[in-house]
Amino acid sequence: MDFGLQGKSVLVTAASKGIGKATALGFLREGAKVTICARDADGLKLAHEELVAATGGQLLAIQADVTDAKQVAELVEAAESAHGPIQVLVNNAGGPPPGDHKAITESQWTNSFELTVQSAVRLTNLVLPEMEKAGWGRVINISSYSVKQPMDNMMLSNSLRLAVLGWAKTLSSEVAESGVLVNTVCPGWTDTDRVNGLLQHQSLEHGVSEAEVLATITDKVPLNRLAHAEEIANVIIFLASEAASYVTGAAIPVDGGAARVV
Repeated sequence: MDFGLQGKSVLVTAASKGIGKATALGFLREGAKVTICARDADGLKLAHEELVAATGGQLLAIQADVTDAKQVAELVEAAESAHGPIQVLVNNAGGPPPGDHKAITESQWTNSFELTVQSAVRLTNLVLPEMEKAGWGRVINISSYSVKQPMDNMMLSNSLRLAVLGWAKTLSSEVAESGVLVNTVCPGWTDTDRVNGLLQHQSLEHGVSEAEVLATITDKVPLNRLAHAEEIANVIIFLASEAASYVTGAAIPVDGGAARVV
């Protein structure tokens, strides 16, 4: 199937590894012109080399922290200078730290809001005017299946990702007539560095092996395994494509059936 992404200008944030990197790879394979960013310069450089080697595609890598308004503005400016107005924005960022309500400090609430909510709002506000002017655009947020079924000991993520979902749903109605579609992808447990870090945290907290922690997770997933990052990316690519022209305001779980809600 031709997804109609050839030559589209795409920005994927936090894309030096994990789901972001797999998403950038998918867009490059579709012939899109892709910009990626990450905070870690070395990891970003390595990701750039690997993605170009794998696809030979047009890829720009910019070091940027999505919680910094100045860096975000410079990121968008650089992407548009290289590839033209951004037509597909994939809002991605590292998740907030784990913890229950007693353990979370006020500064963690503030920092996590900037990371999870404000980064998506800020980036979208910067690219939306050109999308509306062109009459075509895609804003896709990478969230978590916890918006469907909250996860234990993840107070920040459970709370703030729901804020993104409410914002995205409201925005989708406001910009629909201009041809801009806004959707959210909600991954379940995925084989990424972040999930490996959470496994390690739970292992230390409960005094059991990481293998035992993993087993307790996958036992609750009907497909009985973690997702591969590419499996999440495939849904993102679809939502960006012409094939998804009647999908907006959706929050789509990609969780192997883990969420027990309809």
